[in-house]
Amino acid sequence: MQVEHPVSEFVTGIDIVRAQLRIAAGEPLGFAQDDVRVTGHSIECRINAEDPANNFMPSPGRITEWVLPTGAGIRVDTHVQPGTEISPYYDSMIAKLIVHAPDRASAIALLDRALAKARIGGVASTVPLVRSILADPAFAAGPVTTRWLEQEFLA
Repeated sequence: MQVEHPVSEFVTGIDIVRAQLRIAAGEPLGFAQDDVRVTGHSIECRINAEDPANNFMPSPGRITEWVLPTGAGIRVDTHVQPGTEISPYYDSMIAKLIVHAPDRASAIALLDRALAKARIGGVASTVPLVRSILADPAFAAGPVTTRWLEQEFLA
């Protein structure tokens, strides 16, 4: 199972986790490869309890405010709620925010609107950084690599 399986689930409409559990239970998959259709564009961002302005140092602490958007084309995968203690000893990811829209530009706009509504208190987060990335013309244009962030955007 890929880490970013929610992106594949959004563009195919297939619950990959459910399909995997069906297979493990010895049940039939329920669809064939020819049934899989990709529609639209999906983007996933990880929200980390880190401080981008301080060399991405972890930002442990107690979550005092936790509001992430919901609605059509928006999915949030998280374990966090107000009062959750973010430890300095584990992965700093506190949520994955995934969006789906008809095309890349619409998906970027939806993700930015969703992040604009996010309210996270008690720890620093990567939300402002992700919004800056979404607003960058190079990112909006399309083909950037994982090295782009380090070599171009943050340079």
